[in-house]
Amino acid sequence: MKVRLNDDLEIVRTVREGLKAKGGHCPCRVERNDDTKCMCKEFREQIADPDFEGYCHCMLYYKEK
Repeated sequence: MKVRLNDDLEIVRTVREGLKAKGGHCPCRVERNDDTKCMCKEFREQIADPDFEGYCHCMLYYKEK
């Protein structure tokens, strides 16, 4: 398993700015709690699945098989 940043540097820059503005919480989410802290619970659960390949919700990270 390999998790990497999105190849699109503009997306990476935009999401990182959003993370900074929201104190490390996913900029795509309204609520701020432990589940939305980057790397969010949703993506941690997705990468635990050996069959999952794809982006996290905000498209900052990509999991390769």
